[in-house]
Amino acid sequence: MQYQAPRWLPGGHAQTIWPVLFARRHEGPAPEFRRERWTTPDGDFVDVEFLDDPQAAAMNGHAADRPLLVLFHGLEGTVQSQYVQAFAAVARARGWAFAMPYFRGCSGEINLAPRAYHSGDYVEIGWMLDQLRAAHRGPIIAAGVSLGGNALMRWAEESGDSAAATVKAVCSICSPLDLTAAGHAIGKGFNYFVYTRMFLRTMMPKALGKLKQHPGLFDRDRLMRVRNLYEFDDIFTAPLHGFRDADDYWLRASAKPHLARIRVPALLLNARNDPFVPARSLPEQSHVGPQVTLWQPKGGGHVGFPAGRPPGHVWAMPGRVADWLAQHL
Repeated sequence: MQYQAPRWLPGGHAQTIWPVLFARRHEGPAPEFRRERWTTPDGDFVDVEFLDDPQAAAMNGHAADRPLLVLFHGLEGTVQSQYVQAFAAVARARGWAFAMPYFRGCSGEINLAPRAYHSGDYVEIGWMLDQLRAAHRGPIIAAGVSLGGNALMRWAEESGDSAAATVKAVCSICSPLDLTAAGHAIGKGFNYFVYTRMFLRTMMPKALGKLKQHPGLFDRDRLMRVRNLYEFDDIFTAPLHGFRDADDYWLRASAKPHLARIRVPALLLNARNDPFVPARSLPEQSHVGPQVTLWQPKGGGHVGFPAGRPPGHVWAMPGRVADWLAQHL
């Protein structure tokens, strides 16, 4: 697999930011979606976006018989994220069904339970995949972007041999497989002023909404003093999801230490100039088992991978990921 970043867009930051703001996301019309709401075992809910493509269904048979690509989004991702649009369009072009489950609280409506979502939530990933497996007759392949990819790999690790009964193959894209390294990297320098502050602009109001739902859930004064994702995770994410503190969360939720346990074909895609994920933290071949393929191109940024002439497009990387996944159908 090859990827060469365009000469007109040099550097990891440019290759991260430009695709979000300016690059084309799909060929042809924008993908259209229909939403379903599922009730979770703890009485909460999650929303799921399904690609609504009647023409493809008519050409390729009933949607339940076609391959289903499941995409797990990244931190604060939505169906409008450029990578979701690109993956959905790639699936549409191949005649595949497509689903993007929202993590709790990310679909535009605050969830009900005294919890949210986190990078190692493999139990939630497994439950979502089980629902899709029960409803879909055709083969399932799954990919996760950034946070969603780490959680997906944690599910594959914990599932071991049984993962193959649910999915044919999995892929993580620009995922912080070493959460400690990535968490500290995003809190420094340019990363702090641009990316950390961007994420906190949406995460802080959600946390305050959760506190209004469940008074006493955490210390509001401490939250209001948060300056970075480490402090946010220490006050909010970690204790709400059963971790002692941010250090414990980042250590136990990281997929990197357990990659050798994966027993289903897995592709780990990470650009070596990703501003969020230091190249030194990426897994090496000695860290993984025979089912795992590492793809670490020099360029691409964080979930950017722009291609073509200005303004560029972002469907080249999803297309190559789909090519790899299709080999295992």
